[in-house]
Amino acid sequence: MIKISRSGVEKSLDCKRCFILQYKHRVSLRMLPFTLNSAVDNLCKNEFDYYRNLQKPHPLFIENNIDAVPFQHPDIDKWRNWRQGISYKDEKNGYYFYGAVDDVWVNSNQELIISDVKSTSKNDFDWNKTWTEYEYPKGYKRQLEMYQWLFRKNNFKVSNTGYLVYYNGLKNEPMFNQTLKFELHLVELKCNDTWVEEAVLSAKTLLEKGDYPKGSKYCDTCQYLKKRWNVNKDIN
Repeated sequence: MIKISRSGVEKSLDCKRCFILQYKHRVSLRMLPFTLNSAVDNLCKNEFDYYRNLQKPHPLFIENNIDAVPFQHPDIDKWRNWRQGISYKDEKNGYYFYGAVDDVWVNSNQELIISDVKSTSKNDFDWNKTWTEYEYPKGYKRQLEMYQWLFRKNNFKVSNTGYLVYYNGLKNEPMFNQTLKFELHLVELKCNDTWVEEAVLSAKTLLEKGDYPKGSKYCDTCQYLKKRWNVNKDIN
C-alpha cells in the first residue's frame, strides 16, 4: 500500500523528477515556513467555526448569494489537519490517498462545497488576469478537484462548484499600527474531478518504478540545478 498526499500528486504533475526525489528518496530543497499565511488560515477557520456552531451563513455567503452554511461534522477538525485530512484507500490498486481541506460548506441541496483559503498582497487583485498569465492558479483548481474527489469517494454528495477565499493584504496603508488590513475576495471555480484517479495511479506507478524521469523545463528547481551544474563545470 503506497501512501500519496494531495500535494504529492500535484508535485508529480509539476515535475516527475522532483516528485521522485522528494517522495521516494526524501531529497528536496528546504522551504521556509509560511507562518503569516498559516496565521491567516487559522483566523479564517476560527471565523467559519463561529458560524458553523451557530449553523448560520457566513456574511461572505450572504454578500455573494451563496445558499450555504459551514458544514457541521464530527470529522471536520480531522479533515482540516494536515497530518490526517480526508482519505481514501484503494485496496485493489494499492494506494492510500489523502489531503487536508481548509473548510467545507453545505448548500440547501445537501451538497458539500469545498473551499480553500489563499492569501497574497497585490496592489491590484485581478483574478482573471492572474488566471490568464500564470500557471499556479490552475494548481489551485486542481487542489479543489482532488478534495472533491476524496469527499465523493467517502460517499458525500459534492457540488462541482468550489471556492477560493482570497485575502489580499493592503501594503500601501499610510500607517501600520501593528494591524495588517486585507481585502476579501471570493473566487468561484467550476471544477471537474474526472482526471484525479488517473493522476493518483500515475503517481503511484512512478514511485513503484525504478526510473529516474527527466526534469521539467518549466520546473524552477530543475532549471536552477541545471544552470548551477553548468556554472560549476565552467569554473572547474
